[in-house]
Parts: sequence; C-alpha cells; structure tokens
Amino acid sequence: MDLRIFTEPQQGASYDTLLTVAKATEDLGFDAFYRSDHYLKMGAGDGLPGPTDAWITLAGLARETRRIRLGTLMTAGTFRLPGVLAIQVAQVDQMSGGRVELGLGAGWFEEEHTAYGIPFPKEKFGRLEEQLAIVTGLWSTEPGKTFDYDGTYYQLKDSPALPKPAQRKIPILVGGHGATRTPRLAARYADEFNIPFASLADSEKQFGRVREAAKAAGRAPDDLVYSNALVVCVGKDDAEVARRAAAIGREPEELKANGLAGSPAEVVDKIGQYAAIGSSRIYLQILDLDDLDHLELISSQVQTQLGRE
Repeated sequence: MDLRIFTEPQQGASYDTLLTVAKATEDLGFDAFYRSDHYLKMGAGDGLPGPTDAWITLAGLARETRRIRLGTLMTAGTFRLPGVLAIQVAQVDQMSGGRVELGLGAGWFEEEHTAYGIPFPKEKFGRLEEQLAIVTGLWSTEPGKTFDYDGTYYQLKDSPALPKPAQRKIPILVGGHGATRTPRLAARYADEFNIPFASLADSEKQFGRVREAAKAAGRAPDDLVYSNALVVCVGKDDAEVARRAAAIGREPEELKANGLAGSPAEVVDKIGQYAAIGSSRIYLQILDLDDLDHLELISSQVQTQLGRE
C-alpha cells in the first residue's frame, strides 16, 4: 500500500509551509506529495495568507526535492487551457527529473471562479474529455510532427506539441463518484482511478464500475491503479486523537466513520479494509500542516506496519 501526503493549501498555507511539509514527506519515506488546485478557502477560517497556485508550487518543489512524486488532486480543468496545461506540466516534469503526475478534473467550485474572474462554463465534463485528449495527444506526438485537434470546445492546428515531458508517459489520474461518464473517461485516459472521501462500500462499487468500463474499452482492468483519498487523524492515545481532531474542527467519531482516524492500530486495520476491496494507494488528507509530529507518527507507526520503509 502506497501512502501519499495530500494537502489543501487554499485553507491557509504559504509556499514555505508547503515546502516544509514536502521535505518531511520525503524524509519520512512517504511515496508522494500532492496538493489540491483551488483559489478560495472552503468553510471556516480566514484562508491566510491566501491561495498558492498548484503548478507554480509544484515547480518550486520539483527543484527542492529529490525522490517523491509530485501531483494534483485534481487540477481544475476550468482554470487552464489544455495546450498551456500540457506545457506547464511537461516543464515541471523536466524540472523534477520525471516525478510528476497529473490529476485532472472538471472543476466545480463556482465561488472561486467568481472571486478571481475565471469563467465557469455550464458544460464542464465535455470540456474535460477534450482536455484529456489534447494533453495526452500533445505529449504523445512524435518529435518533428504536429498535432491537430478539432473539438467542440477546443481547436488546435499545426501545434509543434512541445515541450516533451521527461517521462515517457506522465501518469494521468481521473477520479470521482460519477456512475457512467467518469468510469468511461478513466478507462480511456487514466493510469490511476481515484475516489475521494468515499466509504468502503461506495469505493468498491465505483472500482467495479471502472473495471467494467475498462473491459468494455478493451483494456485489462488491472492496468489501472485504484486509489482513495481520505482525511487522516492519528494519535498515540484517545487524548491525542481528540486534540488533533479539534485542531481541524472535526469530531473523533465522525473522523473514524468517514476517514482514517484513531490509534495507529485502528488506522492500519481500516487501511487493510480498503486494500481488501482493491485500493493500492491512499492519499492522506493532512489538514493541519503545522503538525509535523503527526506525519512522523504516521510514518513510524502506520506506514511501517504496511510494509513500507
């Protein structure tokens, strides 16, 4: 089971804070550092010092880390034109020596679009499908050849399809709860399917849909990695769990029901249940980015029990 650190910087985090967490992620043996792609806080809190851009952040981290994978859950398709996004991600992949992954979603948070003057189109899923086709098409175009695309939402003509990523193929993540279109899109374009904040039952059902969609597309279902994103709150004892839950404005029992919370043994057991339904990678949503002791505890007492050193 791969454990990855997943942050929500729009809730309030500077680049320096994210760098500190990313370096701890690397030093403590986690597989990857991921971040959300949002420009406006959600819920309570002031969001200070303000938002950071996902791909500018990852470009900086690419130069200041050496081992961990770097990516987004999920880059919002409404924020970037697909041709520009292909250039940005390829460049950050080069800057990292080939450690980048791209989670790409349709975008959904209308208020952040209003706050920063970003158009919020009514038809988002169709745009996402074209974005995936364009980004992957640009990267896979042979050097010296050009790429054309004539879609409903985007048109490209005589694109040199440059630059190329450092990796032969940047892993693409598609995710979500949609019952029909999302699995079909994952089967066509994704290397990994991620379901965020879902129960065991809902995860198993959605993984099954993606597997069936892969078969229908003529693809082996096991070609894809199946993963979850879950909030995490681990403590050595009940008092520490309660303290960490209070720090993020949550209740311990609610976190145990809807995420990975409790003692290291409880969390290891819950992770095992997700592994049993086909998940091989978990993105641990860390909401208190100043609590580096939390990461150390997860590394030393959860990750080690999962066979990761």
